[in-house]
Amino acid sequence: MGVFPDFDGLGGIGDLRAIVGALLTFVLIVAVLVLIVSAIVWAIATAHGNYATAGKGRTGVLVSLGAAAVLAGGGVAWMNWLLTVGSSL
Repeated sequence: MGVFPDFDGLGGIGDLRAIVGALLTFVLIVAVLVLIVSAIVWAIATAHGNYATAGKGRTGVLVSLGAAAVLAGGGVAWMNWLLTVGSSL
């Protein structure tokens, strides 16, 4: 049986790809901004001996790195996997 997805049959698929690309850019920009702010908070809090706030800054750095890796990199890998599975059906 030769059933394959027709990506051109759906109107607006180009717009959907543009939206996904814009969202990916937005996620990366926000993750980098959170990384910068958290690193600054971590550095200032450590310099002043406020270890509770330094721990929160360190957590922010790790969360922003994880968000960039998981949401941006993992999202692209997941979409590629879905497209591969969809084309093999």
